[in-house]
Amino acid sequence: MLENKVAYITGGTKGIGFGIAKILLENGVAVAFSGRKKEDVGKAEQELKQYSENVLGIVSDVKNLESEEKAVKDIREKFGKLDFVIANAGLGVFKPVDQLSAEEWNDMIETNLTGVFYTLKASVEELKKAEGYYITIASLAGANFFEKGAGYNASKFGVVGFTQAAMIDLRKYNIKSTVIMPGSVATNFNGNIPSEKDAWKIQPEDMGNLVLDILKMNPRVLPSKIEFRATKPGN
Repeated sequence: MLENKVAYITGGTKGIGFGIAKILLENGVAVAFSGRKKEDVGKAEQELKQYSENVLGIVSDVKNLESEEKAVKDIREKFGKLDFVIANAGLGVFKPVDQLSAEEWNDMIETNLTGVFYTLKASVEELKKAEGYYITIASLAGANFFEKGAGYNASKFGVVGFTQAAMIDLRKYNIKSTVIMPGSVATNFNGNIPSEKDAWKIQPEDMGNLVLDILKMNPRVLPSKIEFRATKPGN
């Protein structure tokens, strides 16, 4: 069903993005992914090639529209088209609002929120041609505010609202849009080092399988928002 399809994943060098790339490659999807650091992109590309040779690593910064436009151009030149876009790149700084610097605020908003817009802006014409799928990775923090989360909450609340409004705009082109709001995921996010203590958390491959399930749904079905939780209460 997904053979000969092409996906682009931002923030794909590790964590959730890498997990999604792995699962899609294992299921016949050609995958392009991006990251900001050349060395991280190169390492991830080599690791992902064990699952399929149909993989392309791209150095791109979602905060820069021209960078994302070039990424899409590279994908088109490599694979000839683009069917799915997974806007995953993100970061978090957790401080009381009075201690959060303007630089930290701007970095989160520009990466987490403006970045999903730039990625869509750069790829939307390809998605129109493919009648494709646009998926954003938000967070339960996009619905639940918490202490020291003002900047992160603002960015993720924004991603949820942006994706759902974009869904309405894009349906007339037969483009689907879904926002996924995961809870605790076992990644390196916020300085965490995944270990056995994180076994109860959502794993990156779980996120990959969720994306796979979404892409396999009957064309008449559109899950516009999905909250994806670990089974441990409160997470």
